[in-house]
This record gives sequence, structure tokens and C-alpha cells, in this order.
Amino acid sequence: MGQLVKDFINGLWNENPIFRMVIGICSSLAVTTAAQNGVAMGLALTFVLTCSSVLVSLLRSIIPDKVRIPCYIIVIATFTTVVDLTMKAYFPSLYEVMGIFIPLIVVNCIVLARAEAFASKVGPIRAVADALGMGLGYAWAITLISIIREIFGSGTLFGVKVLGESFTQWVIMLLPPGAFLVMGILVGVMNMIARKTASH
Repeated sequence: MGQLVKDFINGLWNENPIFRMVIGICSSLAVTTAAQNGVAMGLALTFVLTCSSVLVSLLRSIIPDKVRIPCYIIVIATFTTVVDLTMKAYFPSLYEVMGIFIPLIVVNCIVLARAEAFASKVGPIRAVADALGMGLGYAWAITLISIIREIFGSGTLFGVKVLGESFTQWVIMLLPPGAFLVMGILVGVMNMIARKTASH
């Protein structure tokens, strides 16, 4: 049980894909103009990552080494298609905003990296713990970026006005440079916290 908790917490903090490993950041820079986009993208990736990790773990002794990467991509693409079609059917407005970034989960390096580096080497229970930790770690990171960008860029949070009429919107926050700025500051804060924690 201790190992499962460690696997789970690892993705939330120590190896957070966005703030610590800085991987899979294309979507975190592109769709984070609104908090609901961050939540949706985080949940979508967590679903795909968890399901594909379980299947890769279950099939790890069957998949030949020479074709393992194409096989992993097929598994990931299957679950990504499920998310893509579900979102298109039930959340069309959100689907339009997310655009190409839902199908691009197939080639998101977080998902493929966890399949190759972890799920293919452990049992399904540990694979689930790792995938949930990594997925939720990505989800809270991308949501935090989204919240900051939406508040300062639009003066709203989840579409609800939170800053007064006198607030002047920071247009840069809705543009790509704003995403880099917010992410850079948050990565710096995470590193400072990690160093202080390690020194105690």
C-alpha cells in the first residue's frame, strides 16, 4: 500500500509533468485561457492516461518489444477517440474551444512516456496509481495556469465576473506570451518550494 501511495503522490508533486518535468506543455500553453478549459483538458488526459496505462500493463507480456511503441500509440489513440467523440457529442461548445488539442493527446509525451517507462514494467494496480498521480498532477497544474490567466486576462473565473468594472484586463494573459509568463513564474515557485523542503 505504501508503494501505491508513493507512486500516486510522485506525479502530483515530485515529478509533476508540467512544473517539475516540463513535458506535455503544448496543451498547457494553448488551451489555458479559461479555467473550464484547464479542467476539461486535465480530466481528458487523466482518463486516457489511466485507461491506456492499465491496458499496456495487462498486455506487457504479450506485446513484442520491436513493435511496442506502435502498439502503445494504438492503445492511446483508442481511448483518445473515446474522449474526443464523447466531448464532441455532449460538450460541443467546449469541444470547439479545445480544438485539435484533444486528438493530440495521442502524441502527448506524458501519456507515451508513462506507458513506456512505467506501465510496461509493473502490474496494473501500480500502473493505475502512477497514471492517476500523473494525470491529476497535470490536471491541477493546467487548471492553476488557466485560473490565473482567466482572472487577469478576462476578470472572470469559470465565466463568473470576479473583478470589478474598474479592472483593466491584461490582454497579454490571453495571448501565448502570457501563458509562458505564468508557467515560468509557477515553475520557479515550485522549484523554490522543492529546494526549501529538501533543505529541511
